[in-house]
Amino acid sequence: MTHDSPFSRVARVPRTGSTNDDLRAAAAADPDSWPHLSVLVADHQDAGRGRAGRTWVTPPGTALTASVLLRAEVPAERLGWVPLLAGLAVQRACERLLTGAAAGAGAVGGAVGGAGDAGGARTGVKWPNDVLALGVGTADVERWGRDRKLAGILAEVLPGGGRASAVVVGIGLNVAQTELPVPWATSLRLLGADVDPAGALEAVGTELVPLLDGWVSAGGDADVSGLRAGVREACVTLGRRVRAEQPGGGGPEGRAVDLDGDGRLLIDTGDAVEAVAAGDVWHVRTEPTAD
Repeated sequence: MTHDSPFSRVARVPRTGSTNDDLRAAAAADPDSWPHLSVLVADHQDAGRGRAGRTWVTPPGTALTASVLLRAEVPAERLGWVPLLAGLAVQRACERLLTGAAAGAGAVGGAVGGAGDAGGARTGVKWPNDVLALGVGTADVERWGRDRKLAGILAEVLPGGGRASAVVVGIGLNVAQTELPVPWATSLRLLGADVDPAGALEAVGTELVPLLDGWVSAGGDADVSGLRAGVREACVTLGRRVRAEQPGGGGPEGRAVDLDGDGRLLIDTGDAVEAVAAGDVWHVRTEPTAD
């Protein structure tokens, strides 16, 4: 680990298909060269992967596209907290960068690209793996309202981790884009933060390392470490009406009421409280009306 970096190793490549794929292969081929908190960063990623097999392309030098290798000595059944832990770290980093930008500019005025008055924009975690800027849009977008997506997380457990579970955590954070290909996304630059992908990576690492250390020290217990309380506080999904789309189709709709001890989202459908472990969860703006 360098003096200035929270990471043990930072490897940069100019271009790749997917940093998650590349880091998984590299760590399997030469584990000793990729210790805990190693990072692979790409300036340009042209086959990034998200949940449900979605892909995306990032223009060179505008987004943080990185994968972090975690070798965490926690029980395997507690690894469901990893994407939530990473999401909380990214959310806190974004909030700090945006708050600092607003303070430095005396509160940034109207943001570029019609994102609204976003000086010091508040951020939140959308279960299970998105980081949002809250209420910055000038118009409602279906399933997103006026919130806009800043980042997404994709965590993948490596097989045969031994004593310590090995997890690759992919982070895609919109940093310097001034235009986005979809109406529900935004970037730190559009919200007033003058930061580059390298600075964003360091901000994420500064938040990630203490969260991770506390969770590992508690044996992966999200309550003892305070992780569940932190995610609850940041999670804008809780308290809202949601519709879950689970792998294979279907899923409950109702009010998101809590996170359980494994990080699953608890949805009160009116008939029962169902736990959702994986899938997409959409925020439903209003209660459904009768036909």
